[in-house]
Amino acid sequence: MSKKLLIIHTGGTISMKEGEDGKVSPSAENPLLSALERLNHPAKLVQESLFNIPSPHINIEHWEQLKTRIGKAVNEENVDGIVITHGTDTLEETSYFLDLALNVNVPIAITGAMRSSNELGADGLINLQSAILVALNEESRDKGVLVVMNDEIHNAKFVTKTHTTNVATFQTPTFGPCGLVTKESVIFFQKLTAYERFPINQLTKTNVQLLKAYAGMDSFLLEKLAESRCDGVVIEALGAGNLPPSCLDGVATLVKANIPVVIVSRAFNGITQDVYDYVGGGKQLKQQGIIFTKGLSGQKARIKLMVLLNQQLDKPLSDYF
Repeated sequence: MSKKLLIIHTGGTISMKEGEDGKVSPSAENPLLSALERLNHPAKLVQESLFNIPSPHINIEHWEQLKTRIGKAVNEENVDGIVITHGTDTLEETSYFLDLALNVNVPIAITGAMRSSNELGADGLINLQSAILVALNEESRDKGVLVVMNDEIHNAKFVTKTHTTNVATFQTPTFGPCGLVTKESVIFFQKLTAYERFPINQLTKTNVQLLKAYAGMDSFLLEKLAESRCDGVVIEALGAGNLPPSCLDGVATLVKANIPVVIVSRAFNGITQDVYDYVGGGKQLKQQGIIFTKGLSGQKARIKLMVLLNQQLDKPLSDYF
């Protein structure tokens, strides 16, 4: 008996066309909807367009719609796997939100394209083919949401877009891909030590802001965020997790206002560590209650903080990072 696979289209370059002027824009009809007969898929495929928008337009409401649709498909429609097509600009954020917030056990693969459907070297169909193979593979179960691009498989937690136009744009700094896709098979060769799930019904605390530190950064924005009573702040700090002394008054104001402050590194590789014991150094920041992460990017840490703030936690918030 063949497996049942749901393909959810959300828009992005994978569903766009290039016009005669060389500009790429959304198509009136998603070209993928009529392309499945060209693919090799030993399964019953059901596909639908949940929305058809560029990925910079994706927001929290779209994430919640996706989460709800996937939950219904798994729990009521008995699908054996899910494939999501998505624009690449925010693909890593959508995939990580779903990775954290879903509580399902079927394989979920998300893919996109760097070239629209009628460009030379269009990569949408082959990426979709690969994502289907991953979603049909039994070894993909219990691995969270998997990002499938350019014959590689990446965990949603650490993958990031690294190039504006290259088809090999999605990479996992420090760790590398967790698997590969060949013409007919899926090969996994590493896995995360733990997969985190924080099922949520509704997001109510969503005002989590993201800032990047820089030489001479002052306290202006940090103090304004404290005044706004936002739900949390993530700072892409310098190096292993350090900040300029000129912004520390703003950090202290956030801490005093009981607003969680999470530190990631603005560096491409590595993790934050409370190593340096000087004014603004990681050791002193951690002593003030600043939360350090282990390899998350700023955008991923923002999503995780937002999800955690909507949980009933039985441990301090810092223990979950």
